[in-house]
Amino acid sequence: MISVSAPGRICLFGEHQDYLGLPVIAAGISRRIIIEGAYRNDNLIVINMPDIGVVEKFYLEKNYTYTKPHDYLRSVLNTVMQDTPCTFSRGFECTVRSTIPINSGTSSSSALVVAWIQFLTKIADVPQNLTPFEVANIAFKAEVTAFGGHGGTMDQFSIALGNFIYLRSKPTVKVENLSPKLGAFVLGDSLQEKDTQKILKHVKYGMLAALEKIKKVNPLFDIMKVNIEAANDFKNMLSPDELILVKGNISDHKILCAAKKLLENNTINDAELGQLLTQHQNNLRDAKRISTEKINRMLEAAMKAGALGGKINGSGGGGCMFAYAPHNSENVAEAIEKAGGKAHIIYVDRGVE
Repeated sequence: MISVSAPGRICLFGEHQDYLGLPVIAAGISRRIIIEGAYRNDNLIVINMPDIGVVEKFYLEKNYTYTKPHDYLRSVLNTVMQDTPCTFSRGFECTVRSTIPINSGTSSSSALVVAWIQFLTKIADVPQNLTPFEVANIAFKAEVTAFGGHGGTMDQFSIALGNFIYLRSKPTVKVENLSPKLGAFVLGDSLQEKDTQKILKHVKYGMLAALEKIKKVNPLFDIMKVNIEAANDFKNMLSPDELILVKGNISDHKILCAAKKLLENNTINDAELGQLLTQHQNNLRDAKRISTEKINRMLEAAMKAGALGGKINGSGGGGCMFAYAPHNSENVAEAIEKAGGKAHIIYVDRGVE
């Protein structure tokens, strides 16, 4: 029997910035996906997913044609067979179980992809020992590149590596491990379905359009090096929404830089970390407009119950929020549930294994 697991993830700082080439700070969490399985005596692959009531069955092939828009199970097999020495001469059956909220901003799909890669490399004819960095690269190729996606690399790397990471994706992927000693967070699922494409239309493509206008006038404009006031130089060429987005992204990068400096210390000022999370949330709510009234209520309830700060997690428009509550996580969880969410006390956790 082979057993592998991978965490979900939270983005602490840099939400909606990795696809702009800006850095993020993210972490693996203690809600995990587990895949367990063993060889069969034929060439059939069977994947049982009891959490969602699905069973997938298909035969071993050298190259799979995809049967649905995001056919991650087959795309991972294709990528693993193309990019690693893995070969498969007999089938196998496995069961997938997860405690990660689905389609809620905690990267359940990326966790599945990362765990599936790890499982395949261990059940191959000659098991392979890939580094977490190698797993993350394969995951990005199988999940994003294979389907012409536009996401960044945060999900795959934060899940494969686990714990806290500072990640820059451009010009090449650069990861720094951070090791702050933090207490509990409380993850709150709003139980609201997300419309990720609607969010991206405003936040991502709106920002890219604004940057294109700015760089026609100032090709050297670098969002990582300017102050918020610099955006006013371009207000005559930007729509009001675009100007707000540019200012919000500049502010979010400054917040991330302050957070990185804080998290590099041996002793963490919990209150300061909470304040930075809340400042980030204010931008996500007001400038990028990805929060919802319910998530705002959940965050307000968490703060009243003693949380030090918090923010929406993921693309937004629904899904999850989280609050930093190192001293009274149970009270905060209860407050989030009274506000209509589903609460989980979580900790920063290891990567794929």
